Amino acid sequence: MSAPLPGIVITGASGRMGQMLIRSVSENDRMRLAGAVERKGHDWVGRDVGEAMGGAALGVTVTDDALSVFAEAQAVIDFTAPAATVEFAHLAAQARLCHVIGTTGMEEQHLAKIQAAARHAVIVRAGNMSLGVNLLTLLTEKVARALDAEYDIEVIEAHHNRKVDAPSGTALMLGEAAARGRGVALADVADRGRDGITGARQTGDIGFAVIRGGDIVGEHDVMFAAAGERITLRHVASDRSVFARGALKAALWGQDKAPGEYDMIDVLGLRD
Repeated sequence: MSAPLPGIVITGASGRMGQMLIRSVSENDRMRLAGAVERKGHDWVGRDVGEAMGGAALGVTVTDDALSVFAEAQAVIDFTAPAATVEFAHLAAQARLCHVIGTTGMEEQHLAKIQAAARHAVIVRAGNMSLGVNLLTLLTEKVARALDAEYDIEVIEAHHNRKVDAPSGTALMLGEAAARGRGVALADVADRGRDGITGARQTGDIGFAVIRGGDIVGEHDVMFAAAGERITLRHVASDRSVFARGALKAALWGQDKAPGEYDMIDVLGLRD
């Protein structure tokens, strides 16, 4: 008899990523949709999630009781908001299931609580779940290591007009990679705001520029600029399905891992 398919819970079911993830899990023959979670008072609660999305019934009722569905599942995929993700991490640790986190905009207090939860459960957290972006992260670190501070580093990102955090989690992930390559802490060299008479650019800074407009899914450039030449590494996402594919891969990868905090570099087997 074959083993049962791992059950996957999706939080933030009504959101754009939530709906993409629900469709992706429902169409994947290596897993099953075990639950869909929304906040208390949301009008999807109590409805079949497929019908709430405007399609056929999927046999899964949207709930605001996350722990009840976590207890019957093997993984939760979470692209919500920092405060909600911290609460889900606590509940996932209680249920001992794999928690895949694509939420961005985290601050230090959120990360500390997630790190504590990882003592009891597998947490896979990444600013971006796509294969291409994670390869870009590795390349950014390698190029930053190879080039000295004569090359100014700029991270330029563009997203849709409804994105609430800036710079994006991916941009910060790329900035961290560049800082590692340079052997410095990003917090010491990040330049995240330029307006007015700012003075000349400081040597060694890692700059960030943000674009918000229309329905841009996600574009990220890392520019290394020196006198006489520029090197630009670029990733363009044209469909959110690239993030869903990576998240599903992470949920399956985490099934046999020891408790701890991992990232997509671990999932993709790219760790040196």
